[in-house]
Amino acid sequence: MILANLSTPLLGMVDTAVVGHLSSPVYLGAVALGTMLFTFLFWGFGFLRMVTTGLTSQANSNANQSATRNVLIQSGLLAIIIATLLLLLQSPIGWLAFQIIEGSPEVLAAAQQYYHIRILSAPATLLNYAILGWLIGMGASRSALVIVLIINICNIGFDLLLVNQFGMKADGVALASVMAEYIGLIFALFILSRRQLALKQIQLKKELQSFFNNRQGLNLHGNFMLRTLCLIFCFAFFTNQGAQQGDITLAANMVLLNFITFMAYVLDGFANATEVMTGNAIGQSDKHRLKRSLVLNGAWSFFVACLFSFVYYFFGNQIINLLTSIDAVSASATDYLFWVILAPVIGVWSYLLDGLFVGATLGREMRNTMLFATFCCYLPAWFLLQGFGNHGLWAALIILLAARSIAQAVYLPGMLRSSD
Repeated sequence: MILANLSTPLLGMVDTAVVGHLSSPVYLGAVALGTMLFTFLFWGFGFLRMVTTGLTSQANSNANQSATRNVLIQSGLLAIIIATLLLLLQSPIGWLAFQIIEGSPEVLAAAQQYYHIRILSAPATLLNYAILGWLIGMGASRSALVIVLIINICNIGFDLLLVNQFGMKADGVALASVMAEYIGLIFALFILSRRQLALKQIQLKKELQSFFNNRQGLNLHGNFMLRTLCLIFCFAFFTNQGAQQGDITLAANMVLLNFITFMAYVLDGFANATEVMTGNAIGQSDKHRLKRSLVLNGAWSFFVACLFSFVYYFFGNQIINLLTSIDAVSASATDYLFWVILAPVIGVWSYLLDGLFVGATLGREMRNTMLFATFCCYLPAWFLLQGFGNHGLWAALIILLAARSIAQAVYLPGMLRSSD
C-alpha cells in the first residue's frame, strides 16, 4: 500500500509541474484552488474507504464472507447516493464555494472552469473509495495497488497529453482526472467480478432497507465524515488564507503542500497496514497482536519520517525548482521550506494513530480529537500568529499536526485496555 499511496502525491507533483512551467502563476493558483475544493468535496467522503476497511478487516478476521460482502454493497450504495447528490447540487455547491474562496479574478475564473469539469468524476471517485477500502480490509493490497496505479498513471499521461500537446491549461488537468477515475473504476469492477461475490444477485430494495436500518453503521460513517471534513477544512482554510496574501504566496504554498502530501501518503501506507492488523487483532480479541503491530508500524513510520526530513533539508531547493520554473514562486517557497522539514517528525504519530483508530472503528474518538485539534489549537494558533504572515500560517499547520497526535495518544491507553 505504500507503493499505491506513493503514486498519488507523485500525481499531484506532476499536476503542479505541468502547470508550474506554464507562462503564468495564474494556472498554478487555479489548480491549487480547484484541488482544494475537490479535496473538501471528495476527501470529505474519504470515510467511505476508512469505515469500509475497518469493518471489512474485522469481519474477514472471522471468515464471515456474508458480512464482508454486505459491507461492500452498503458502502457502494452510500457512494452512489452521495455522488448523485453532488451532481444534482453541483451548481449551488460551486456558487457557494466561489463565494468563500479568495483569489485574483484570473485565478478564480480558471478555477471555476476546473470545477465544472472535475465534478463529473464524482461517481467514479467515490465508488473507487469504497472498493479500495474493501480490498484493503480483505488484505488484497496488491489489487488495490493495481487500481491506484492505473488511475494515477492514466492521470499523468492525460495531463501531459492535454496540457503539453493540446495546449489546455487548468481545464486539461481537470479533464485528465475525470478520465482517469472512470478508467480506474472499470478496472476495479473487473477485479471484483473475479472474486465471485455474486453481486448480480443483489436485491436493491432489500439492500437499501438494510442500509437505512443500520443505525450503528450510519453513526460510524457520520463520525468519520465529521473528522475528515474537519481535517480538510483545515487545509482549505490554509489554502484560502494563502490566497489572500497574493498569487505568488498561493502558488508557493501549493508547491510546498506537495511535500506534505507526498510525506502523508507514504506514512499512510503504514497507517493502512495498521488498519488491517488492528481490525484483525480486534476481531480475534488478540491484544498481544495489536500491541505488536502498533510497535512495528510505529518504528518504521518514525524512521521514514526522519528520512523525509533529511531529504527535504538537503534537497528541498532542488525539488522546488523541479516543480516550478517561475523565479518568484521558487524564491517564496524556499523562504518557508523550514516548516516542511519539520512536518514529518511532528505529524508521523497522527497518521499512525489514524490507522489504529480506523481499524478499531473508533469513529467518535477520531471525531473528538479532530474537533479539539481544529477549534482549540489550529484556529486559535492562526489568530495569534497571523501577524507573522505566511510563517504564522505554516506554524499553525504544524501545531495542528502536533495537537492531533497528542489528542489521539490520550485515548490510546483506554483503547488498549478495552481490547482485552
